[in-house]
Amino acid sequence: MYAATLLVVAIAIEVASTALLPRTEGFRNPAWTVGVVAGYASSIWLLSIVVERMPVSVAYAIWSGLGTALVAAIGVMFLGEHLTAAKAGFLAMIVVGVVGLNLSGAH
Repeated sequence: MYAATLLVVAIAIEVASTALLPRTEGFRNPAWTVGVVAGYASSIWLLSIVVERMPVSVAYAIWSGLGTALVAAIGVMFLGEHLTAAKAGFLAMIVVGVVGLNLSGAH
């Protein structure tokens, strides 16, 4: 349970950092750059704690897969990105893959 909670926090921090990445203006805005880099570093640090308690393949699949899907959703909802049927389908496959890993007893 502890690892799962830390993994959710790591994903949330990574997603927030990625969503804020455009504000760095190509790393020309120092304040946003420091915030985004600190967010990524925090997320990776939490992930390093998580992999002490669950297999790295499962932890990383969940972290990257759900992070990707959430960033895509944020892009559509808040950043003016377009959602095509293909994009939605491929994102769904990522989520199905992460769920499948967990249900297969990989941890």
